Amino acid sequence: MHKITKIDIITRPSKVEELKEALSQIDITGMTFSHVLGCGLQKGKTEFYRGTAYSINLLPKVKIEIVVCEVPVEKVVETAKQVLRTGEIGDGKIFIYPVENVIKVRTGEEGVDAL
Repeated sequence: MHKITKIDIITRPSKVEELKEALSQIDITGMTFSHVLGCGLQKGKTEFYRGTAYSINLLPKVKIEIVVCEVPVEKVVETAKQVLRTGEIGDGKIFIYPVENVIKVRTGEEGVDAL
């Protein structure tokens, strides 16, 4: 049985197209994208509206979810790091999880066959 792994990548919206293109180059064909809000070391920013300052504590990010079994996890992580790293705060995070099972609802296929 093949090992199935989920990779979550959270990064800035401006990097999504470049990341999507790089992942397709290493044969990643399925991805789920979500617009999310987050806070971390960036601590948000201060904006001014009609002369009054207010804080924006949650910044817009994009979460990319990928499940792999045949493309090595390390290859996905290295590709993402190359595309996303600017050296600035806010480049993002990568989370890696083991997946117990995958079930394709339409056909009932499970495991690697469901991918």
